[in-house]
Amino acid sequence: TILDNSAEVPGKVGESLRENYELALRNRRLNHLVRDLDMGVDFESFRLTAVDEAQVRNAFSKMHFKTLTERVLRLRGIAGTQTNGLGSAPSANRPAPVQEKAPKPAVATIEIPPSKDLPEAELMKWLSSQDVVGLEIEETDNGLLFGFASSATRIFLSGKHSSILASWLSDESKKKVLFDYKGTKRLLMEHGLDIDGVSDDALLLAYLLNPVRRNFFVDELVEEYLGIAVTRSDPNQLIPEQAIDPSLDAWLAFSLAPIMASQVLFQNQDSVYRQIELPSSRSLALMESVGVLIDAKLLQSLFDSLSKEVTQIADEAFKIIGKEINLASPKQLQVVLFEDLGMKGTKSLKTGFSTNAAALTELFEQTGHPFLEKLLAHRDSTKLKQMVETLLKAVEEDSKIHTTYVQTGTSTGRLSSENPNLQNIPIRNPRGAQIRDAFIASKGFESIMTADYSQIEMRIMAHLSEDPGLIEAFKAGEDLHRFVGSRIFGVKPQDVTSEMRAQVKAMSYGLVYGLSEYGLAKQLGLSNADAKQLMKDYFERFGGVRRYLAKVVEDAKAVGYTTTYHGRRRPFDDLNSSIFQVRENARRAALNAPIQGTAADIMKMAMNQIQDAIETKEMQSRMLLQVHDELVFEVFPGEAKALEELVLDKMSNVVKLSVPLDVQIGTGKSWDKAAH
Repeated sequence: TILDNSAEVPGKVGESLRENYELALRNRRLNHLVRDLDMGVDFESFRLTAVDEAQVRNAFSKMHFKTLTERVLRLRGIAGTQTNGLGSAPSANRPAPVQEKAPKPAVATIEIPPSKDLPEAELMKWLSSQDVVGLEIEETDNGLLFGFASSATRIFLSGKHSSILASWLSDESKKKVLFDYKGTKRLLMEHGLDIDGVSDDALLLAYLLNPVRRNFFVDELVEEYLGIAVTRSDPNQLIPEQAIDPSLDAWLAFSLAPIMASQVLFQNQDSVYRQIELPSSRSLALMESVGVLIDAKLLQSLFDSLSKEVTQIADEAFKIIGKEINLASPKQLQVVLFEDLGMKGTKSLKTGFSTNAAALTELFEQTGHPFLEKLLAHRDSTKLKQMVETLLKAVEEDSKIHTTYVQTGTSTGRLSSENPNLQNIPIRNPRGAQIRDAFIASKGFESIMTADYSQIEMRIMAHLSEDPGLIEAFKAGEDLHRFVGSRIFGVKPQDVTSEMRAQVKAMSYGLVYGLSEYGLAKQLGLSNADAKQLMKDYFERFGGVRRYLAKVVEDAKAVGYTTTYHGRRRPFDDLNSSIFQVRENARRAALNAPIQGTAADIMKMAMNQIQDAIETKEMQSRMLLQVHDELVFEVFPGEAKALEELVLDKMSNVVKLSVPLDVQIGTGKSWDKAAH
């Protein structure tokens, strides 16, 4: 051994080895593996067994593992090439677990058919023989490329197309399946074409089946639902390995749609899909294509004003602390606030006390320090300046902004918008009003009209909870928060003070968003005890609300999802999490999902009905925007009264609830001037 021959080991190593001979022996004993311990099982019991495929799929889907799921099941599944997976070891006293049969694949093994390029005449002959066709359109520098598919055929059209293909695209009787109806329609409209007859959209189907998934990439959906790994060339290569062939995505959409549509039908979401989401794609594409005219001079003037304001506020802040710093740097702010000024932070992070907006607002409320006042004002003005700058950059050659609505952007069914985002323009803010004042009617139109649902979420709460008190308030047409306040505080409605009304309003809307007594106390500046008593008084007077909220969470825990009035699902696996904060976050979201989702469904249905009615009546007025609970129109001369009556009728009667839907309408020269 080495120790027996330590005298022959030269240098420092040999010297150290000889000096620590006993320590080396002891370390060897400590580190030597024990090989004769009786474990109560034989060696064969540790052989790897197949994984439980159902549990793997369930666990991996929660973590959004797509590629890894199939890889693990190929290697360690029951039918995998490596059938051994880490499992419970059977012993002489315990029988081996019974392996369940692997779940049947959603579809039979399929292969992607080869693609072929056909001249338009042959293509049209083939299209006329198909009941349903998969469709994909790609935009290139040389124009549009068209891809078509059936279960066994892929065709792409790379040459110029004629009016014959254009007629087929816009023919409602020619059924088409694609991925992203809204985006496809807008693209075609930009090229002077149109599309109708879309029977299925794989993107919307995927969204309804799992609205909380991270993304809706078609290749990931195909791997999940069809078990096919799609290989594509790198689009960022200077010389692509493969030419662009839209027929592949046409075939993928064609193959995905029937599988996902059957699952949507099984989940009772078919009416949400066919009566709400699919028609909304058309309405939204039309709005995106029309765009809204912008008074760029007014917006530029506002930007210049905000730029000066930001600089002035910064200079005033620097005078207070006696030096210049980067007001956007958390590190520099920490030095000024918590070292130079000696303040005590309100929230600790790994890098020190937090300097986010909420923490600084709370700190300002505690200290009233003028530097904090300037810092918060600087942040507000900077944010507005950046917002205006973004809007200015988004104005296109036609002097309009063409925002993009995202139907799959929220888990509740609410729309979001991007490029630019029009949902975040401040509502109750003078500067927000100045921004909206730059949104004006196009040439040839006389005014802007807005139509807004009043307190729609509270009305939905009244309907879903069946609370007689809330229903009575809405039916009587009284001020909701004054009515509720009179019940809670035991005074006449006219004696409800502004402070009482504010507390009731915060409480009512807080319940919709799962606000806790601690959150209510913080929002209203009350003690936890007072907030708790306020909630108790509220629930004593409006017991139906309490029972409804409890049932929403209870039902969601049992089945794993919430549903809206129209059947839209929102999954909530985290309601049964072992981690309190995760479970609590899910509880709050679950309280809000049915109400917010129902409001989203109602708005989309009203929007679609209005668009259909405008076209049926051959009116020239146009729908421009949908922002939260508001629709914005530009009014054609002579149509103001007819449009107002149409919009009021459709929005008020789109669904029958136990309380009326109140719609407020305003007209003016701009979006802001039309506010009501």
